Amino acid sequence: MEISSDALDLDRLNAYLQNLERRISRIETHLQIDSLSEEEGLKLPAGLTQKFSNQTETLEDTIGQYWFAKVGIVFLLIGIVFLLTFPYQNLPPLIPSLTGFVLAAVMLFISRYSSKSLPFLSHYIFGGGMILFYFSVLRLHFFSEVHFVESPAIETGLLLIASLIYLLIAYRRKSVYLNFIGITLAASSALISNNSYAVFIFLLALSIYLVFLRVKFSWSGLFGYGISIVFLSNLLWFFNNPLIGNEAVIQVRPIISFYSLLVFCLVFSGGILYRHKDEKEDSKVISGTFINCLWGYGLFLMLSLVDYKDILPASHLIASLLFLILAVFFWMKEESKYSTFLYSMLGYSALSVAIISQFPKPDFFVWLSWQSVLVVSTAIWFRSKIIIVANFGMYLLIFFSYLALAGSFGIISLSFGFVALLSARILNWKKDRLDLKTDMMRIAYLGAAFFIFPYALYHIVPQNLVSLSWTVVALIYYFLSTILKNKKYRWMALLTFLLTVAHIIFVDITTLDPSFRIVSFIAVGIVLVAISIYYARVKSKAALLSEEDSLVDHGK
Repeated sequence: MEISSDALDLDRLNAYLQNLERRISRIETHLQIDSLSEEEGLKLPAGLTQKFSNQTETLEDTIGQYWFAKVGIVFLLIGIVFLLTFPYQNLPPLIPSLTGFVLAAVMLFISRYSSKSLPFLSHYIFGGGMILFYFSVLRLHFFSEVHFVESPAIETGLLLIASLIYLLIAYRRKSVYLNFIGITLAASSALISNNSYAVFIFLLALSIYLVFLRVKFSWSGLFGYGISIVFLSNLLWFFNNPLIGNEAVIQVRPIISFYSLLVFCLVFSGGILYRHKDEKEDSKVISGTFINCLWGYGLFLMLSLVDYKDILPASHLIASLLFLILAVFFWMKEESKYSTFLYSMLGYSALSVAIISQFPKPDFFVWLSWQSVLVVSTAIWFRSKIIIVANFGMYLLIFFSYLALAGSFGIISLSFGFVALLSARILNWKKDRLDLKTDMMRIAYLGAAFFIFPYALYHIVPQNLVSLSWTVVALIYYFLSTILKNKKYRWMALLTFLLTVAHIIFVDITTLDPSFRIVSFIAVGIVLVAISIYYARVKSKAALLSEEDSLVDHGK
């Protein structure tokens, strides 16, 4: 128990007032002023003094009763464990375990006897007695050269029974404290089995039990701890199981152990997805999802990069599908904002890993850029502005990474521009149905396309055709503005033409051969004049329609 802030404030206030009283007394003595009587002196209010006294006594009782009880039980258990692990060479191997069973029974008896008079101490003693019982079972095979139980399989079965008994008692008592210990012991039993299939089955059963507790009792703290314990056990298993004394090195395990990480992620997601209907998506719920994502995919990614490189693309494609399906389920069930975001971003990340590992450089940049179209599409369905903004940042990161790592520019660089145009179009297409205010993101994608196409063409086409290629791009923008009736494309066309004119004036006029120079000037000039005529006709038509509307209104 922590010392409350009120108690600390009262302590500081009392010290301050006493110091102030001493200073005033010195001033009165120096000035020869009669001191006030004791009754008139400065005193703390009676209520405040009583409150401070009560809080001091409460703190003292808390330390004396609860803290000392916990520390005392821990010290007692450590001492008994040292006693049981002592090498008794001249005694039968059963004696240490039998001694532990007797001591555990004594502790359980004391716990039951003191359950009414000392309920807090009884609770701690009971937990300690169960831990001692589990350790006594463990002592049957470990911590000595001569074993009472020689078969590791039998020892594992006994430990499993002990863990199940502990968890059953913890559930019947509805105790977070006992379940905390029981989950730890059950995970330890899984590792002690030292068998890949047994580890998977034990931890899977433990994961299902954790989900059951999370759904039934809403124990979010225990649930987060259990997630960490299960994945930590998997981490220890892949590091050669140092819990039983092996050297800590990464060990290749059967493929079931690797894919079991995804199974655990799926199971734990059920604890959040099927929680009580009155439980909102608060910080506890979000933290449970975050812990599951961080542990599950983080461990999966690390192991795939170290020991399972041969199945890297396929495994991360499977992980991507799993996490995206989870995101869909969270959205369909409750229109979750944060869990949907976390699982979907995890799915996109896994897909990116699969693409990078499957295709050579720089081809994978193209696939990554087209992946962003998928992200935009699903983000609109999820109504997630966070995903849309994050995806645009990733799109820019992929493009600049391509510029830095590709080494040379090819026709594939144009795909980044097409992706930007398509993404902007998708955002505009679904904006009304989903009521998303994505105009700034559409402008951002169109702005990216505006810079990417000229930049890519400048490096792809011959220098004498750069201005003509930019002119074609501007004409395409005008065509799109006419078909889609969107003035943003007209502005892109205008700006592209201005860029073309600047390139002709400052570059083409001095570097091109006379023949190409003539072609560039004539072609761009004809296009500019044609566009000017087009604007004039559009303006004239608009003025005529306005005049006709005015006459109609006047006639009415």
